[in-house]
Amino acid sequence: MDSESTVTTCYRHPKVECHVRCTRCERYICPDCMREAAVGHQCPECVKEGVRSMRQARTLVGGRVSVVPVVTYVLIAVNLLLYLAEVLRPEIVDRFAMVGAGLLGPDGEHYLWMDPYPAGFTPEGVAAGEWYRLLTGAFLHLPPTAGTFGILHVVMNTVALWNLGRLVEPMLGRIHYLALYLLSALGGSVLVLLIAPGDAVVGASGAIFGVGAAYYVMARRVGADMGQVNRFMAGLLLWLVISAVFTSWQGHLGGLLAGGAVALVFAHVPRGRHRALIQAAACVALLALLAVLALGKAAALGGGAV
Repeated sequence: MDSESTVTTCYRHPKVECHVRCTRCERYICPDCMREAAVGHQCPECVKEGVRSMRQARTLVGGRVSVVPVVTYVLIAVNLLLYLAEVLRPEIVDRFAMVGAGLLGPDGEHYLWMDPYPAGFTPEGVAAGEWYRLLTGAFLHLPPTAGTFGILHVVMNTVALWNLGRLVEPMLGRIHYLALYLLSALGGSVLVLLIAPGDAVVGASGAIFGVGAAYYVMARRVGADMGQVNRFMAGLLLWLVISAVFTSWQGHLGGLLAGGAVALVFAHVPRGRHRALIQAAACVALLALLAVLALGKAAALGGGAV
């Protein structure tokens, strides 16, 4: 007596006969829908679900693992594009450089701050409410014909960021790294405001010093061979001292301190449910401290025309 056999077809392609089931959901799948699994085959939907439920790899500080240092490349590109803009429009430097307090004269020239300032002069800088200068100055550099270094200023900072960023960003993850970079830049600007408010300062050096401090902290945290790292830090600190003759040591030191503080928190907060929250709270607390210091100094600098 003949028995009629049941024909099984693919759940995604009903016209295709098949005899293989997905090892996860047990639906029939054709060769086009088979996805290799540890045991047997799975359907496309189960593979997608598995990827979604898979735990994301994390860096030592809890950031997402990033093989390509995208943030470093973007920061370098932004610095170079803004430098090109400076070359085409030099007035950008005067408009966005980090200046704590200065004066714009009736002749359109820029003058050192004095309190009270003469009639006809207009205050400019952070003390005049131009708070954006605390950050924008960290993305500008000396024009080709200005200062001690000229074009070497942006070249040296770009090379330093290229070398350091490709080491530190994978250790931290993109979000942690960007937060550290920006807070280091702000830390440098605030120390300039506190100690040398009359100076016009540009450059990514403060942020780069912060990244350098993070490199040291993270190397110690992972138990790396500290010989090379210590030599790097010795060179960085030596440059901090030497460069004080012709650059803003305040910006360098402020960035170093801010970056080191952020890196210490990132590296040593214990793992757990609240690690990201504690790290974020520490960053907000540092930002609040910098804001209070900047507000206090700006208020102290406030003056009026005689």
